[in-house]
This record gives sequence, structure tokens and C-alpha cells, in this order.
Amino acid sequence: MPSISNLALAGLLAAGQGASASLIGAVQLERFIKQETPIALQGILDNIGPNGVKVPGAGRGLVIASPSKSNPDYFFTWSRDAALTFRTLIDDFLFGNKGLEPLINDYIYGQARLQTVSNPSGTLLPNGAGLGEPKYMADGSRYNGNWGRPQRDGPPLRAISLIQYSNYLVSKGQTDRVRDEIWPVIANDLAYVGQYWNATGFDLWEEVNGASFFTTQAQYRSLVEGATLAKTLGLPCTACSEAPQVLCLLQSYWNGKFITANFIQGSHNRRGVDANTVLGPLVAFDPAAPCDSPTLQPCHPRMLANFKNFVDTFRDPALYPINKGIPQNKGIALGRYPEDIYFNGNPWYLITLGSAEYLYATIASWEKSGSITITSTSLPFFKDLYPLGRVGTFGKLHPAYHIIKGLVKTYADSFVAVSQKYTPENGMMAEQFLKVEPFTPISAANLTWSFASFVGMNHRRQGHLPASWVPKDVAVPSTCVGSSVKGTYAPATQAGAPNVTIPCISNVLFQLNASTYYGENLYVVGNSPTLGNWDLETAYPLMSSNYTAERPLWYATIPLEMEEGVTELRYKYARQQDCGQEWIVEEVERVLEVPACVKDGSEEVLAERDEAFEGPGGSSGGC
Repeated sequence: MPSISNLALAGLLAAGQGASASLIGAVQLERFIKQETPIALQGILDNIGPNGVKVPGAGRGLVIASPSKSNPDYFFTWSRDAALTFRTLIDDFLFGNKGLEPLINDYIYGQARLQTVSNPSGTLLPNGAGLGEPKYMADGSRYNGNWGRPQRDGPPLRAISLIQYSNYLVSKGQTDRVRDEIWPVIANDLAYVGQYWNATGFDLWEEVNGASFFTTQAQYRSLVEGATLAKTLGLPCTACSEAPQVLCLLQSYWNGKFITANFIQGSHNRRGVDANTVLGPLVAFDPAAPCDSPTLQPCHPRMLANFKNFVDTFRDPALYPINKGIPQNKGIALGRYPEDIYFNGNPWYLITLGSAEYLYATIASWEKSGSITITSTSLPFFKDLYPLGRVGTFGKLHPAYHIIKGLVKTYADSFVAVSQKYTPENGMMAEQFLKVEPFTPISAANLTWSFASFVGMNHRRQGHLPASWVPKDVAVPSTCVGSSVKGTYAPATQAGAPNVTIPCISNVLFQLNASTYYGENLYVVGNSPTLGNWDLETAYPLMSSNYTAERPLWYATIPLEMEEGVTELRYKYARQQDCGQEWIVEEVERVLEVPACVKDGSEEVLAERDEAFEGPGGSSGGC
């Protein structure tokens, strides 16, 4: 009998050790997921008012982004984050956690009330503009600071979450409750989507203004599902007729190599590679939709090519030292986009976990369809994991199907393992973790979205799948039209909203030249309720999104509401200093004869002011 050479024996031993290490890693990962899941769920609940133990003072049903109140201050509620969080909680409820239902009802109440809060983006009545406000104070009152507004993703995401729960109620015979209480909240959001889907807004990272892939994908799903629910309820959904044109826009983000995340207005340094193109398909996921669906499911050839391009961007050790030496077929730590400078641009837990969820969703689609199709577009994605991969369709009877499925599952697990490696022993997930040593958590602690991403990831990993929503006959129009449908809005009083009325307003564009430092903000204060009636704490914030060194512009189109009988606006500009310093308020009192107000929801600017700040400039307090 021939002897085994020393070299062969060494090879066998090495292979055995590798298999043993993989088995140990798999066991440890399973243990981590089992331990972290209840921690993450509790982390979500701890951050929801009114009973969340880490967010005292939070309003009923309001999701607080993080208990962190400094460096950074995330003690606010964001419409987007809340909708994504409750989409996960409603999933958890539908998959058996019935104890969450009172919290879901609190969410409905809280969102109905938020829809009516007058804010710097506008009001609910008459034109719905206020629904584009991205965030509010923890108690549900308006946030009055300078911010990237409007943001168009909150309304469609909220509609998707509430439709998800409404479909459940209808299946349980509670159609009347859905029609009378929940549909009015959804209808406002759908009206907003139908009216403003073709207008610019800030992306989910709140930094660039334009059109966003993530937002467009959410908008399309909301209109399709809204139309279906409206038909079930016997109600109209005029806004839902815009769905085909939104789908047409969705196709335009593909640039031949990857999905361009945003069509950005103005100068910028972005190449278009962005996590929003991975997170968007998670919102749109339908396991029953074919992989070539124009809804751009996770398993779509273009989306798999995009996934590879996005992940490969962060494999560069010069960009992300944390990923140095990790093989091409293993998961890595992932951030928002390569040009990110926020906290020096680090990996995010929710993006790394979201990438795992993306791959689990892809597998689920293959399992539903019974085959894996590799195209020339998606081939590079498959080649990284399966070098023998080739263009073709492989059914469940083909060995390649099971090999590829197993390799993608292992790949997905490796992203979860990255999260495992950098999650503290107590399971508390921050927003980010450092891309350089010591690779520790940074930014906001106990981030609700991070916890929700873990719970959502595990649902897909366990095979818990959402209901189908993609129409069987979905088709992209031959011509894209930038249309819109003027919305009709009303407070959802049966859900808890106050019965607000239409204000009489005069839209005035204020433009102010004022050089500022980072952290300084500009406001208008004056004798109008809109301008705070001379109270600096409720003055109207100006925006700086068009600010340049050549034109240090702060601006806002302000819907002025005047006291009855008052036609002369008296106002001043005010600098809000950082570090708790005193405000710098102009000494001069400016005067404007306000044009006659209107109640028809017109966004026409009736007067313009182009002025320069009169008074001393500010200086940073250095905090």
C-alpha cells in the first residue's frame, strides 16, 4: 500500500484544521445571533416612547434614533428611521410576537399627530408640504434647526409599514377600522408621494439634494400597495396612478456598471457608489417577484453587479484599513459611501448587517423561483464566490444551484460575523465602528436603526419572508414623464390627529448673504407666528444647502401667516452661535408689506428679499 507523502499529509491536516475552524466559527455565529436577537429587540423597545426606559420624555409611539444627546445629539424622532423600525416590528408581530400590537397602535397614533405639526418644511394643509419634514423633537413638537429638508422618503416608508399592518387587520375582518382610522394616515402619505415624487429632496443620509434611488424605490412600492389596499377598501387613490412613471424613473439610476445612488443638484465630489442602493432593495423585497423584475429586487442581475461594486469599493485597505487582507469571497465592514467624512467615514452596523440581509433575500428569491440565472451582467458577482460560474440558468436539479446557494449563504453569514466581531459583549450597537484600530464603536450609542437592522436580518436568515406585492403584469412605460398629481390632505382625526384647518399664507423667499462658520445657523425672527412672534427659540431657520464661498447664501421660502389685521411684517436676522453662546441679532428692524394671503395651497412665491446680514459675525466657541 503506497504511503502518504509528508506534503500530502500536511495538506490533509491543514484542510482538516480549516474545516474545524469553519465549524467552530459557524457554531459561534449561531450562538451570537441567538444571544443578540433579544438584545436587539429590547434595544428597539427601550428607544420608543412613552415607556422606553432609555428615552424619558419621548412621545407616545415615537421612535427616538438614539438616547445620545451629545456628540452626536440623536435624541429626536426621524420619520424615516421610525418607519423602517416599525416595518421590522410589524414583521416581528406577523411572525408571532403578538405582544407588539399595542406598540404598533401607539405608532399609528404618534404618526397621525406628527402629520399635523407645522414645521419648517410646511404644513399638512393645504398642500401636504409639511410631510417632507425629516425629524421632530422627542415629544413630537417641531424641530426648528437648520437641516437638509425636505426629505421625500419618510411618507412612502410610513405608508408601506402601515399598509403592511392594515393588510393583516383586513385579513382578520377589521376592514372598517382600517378604512376609518389608518387609511387617512396612509392617504396623506400617498398623496404626498403622488404630488412630490418628481421634486428634489435630500437623500437618506440628509446631505445631498436631488433624486435618490432609495427614495424612488420606496415611492414606487408605496403607490402600488396603496392602490391595492384602496381597491380592497373601496376607496380611490388618485396619487397611485403615478406608479408607472415612478417605476420609469427607477430604471434611470443604472449607469451600465452600477446603480448611481443620487442625481445630485449642484457641485459635489460623489461618484455615486452608496449604501442606499443596497438598502433600497430591502424595502422593495418581494420573494415572489422574478429576478428580472423592473422593481429591481436584490437578485436582479443589475443589483447583484451593483452589490459587488459597492462592497469592492470598501475592500481598498487605503480607504478602510479594517478590511485589509480579507479574501474576495468574505464579508467586510461597510460604510455609507467612499467620500464620507462624517466621524471620518467609518463602517456602520446597519449597512454591514443590511448587506447580509440582502444576500439572504436573494437566496429566498432563488428558492421561490426554483432556479438561479447568471447573466453577463451578474457573472462577476458569482465568479467571486464560485470561479466555475458561467452564464446560464440552473434549476434545483443542477448541482451548481446548491453549490452557489451554499456559497452565497456562507458569504451572507460572513457579513454577520463582521458585526459579531465588532459588537461589544453587552450587545449594544452604536451607529458606527472605527475603520482603524482599535475598531471600537463610535458615534451615537444604542442606535435604534442598528438594532432594527439586526432583527430584520435575522428574519430573512430564518426564512421569515414578507407578503408579495409586485403586480404580475408590471411593465415600464416606453416614455418617462415627469408628471405629478396634486394631493388632497386631511388630518387623520380618528387615529388621534388634531383637527387642524387651512391657514392663510403668503409665500416669501428670504435670501441672506452671511458668511458663517461650521456649527453656526441663521434664522428670521419677527412679528409673525411663523417667525416666532419675536421669540428666538421659535424663529424660522434658513437653509445653507446652496452656500458657497463666493455666495454665502442662507435662504428659505417661508409661508408667512400673519395675525388678523396685520399686513406689515417686521423682522430681523439672527445668528445662532455654537457651544451655547449668546445669539447675535441684527439691531436694524426690517419691514415688508406682506402680499395678500391665499388658502389654495399655491406654492407661488409672492415676494422676494435678497439681503445681507447687518451686524458682527460670529466665532466658534471651540466646544
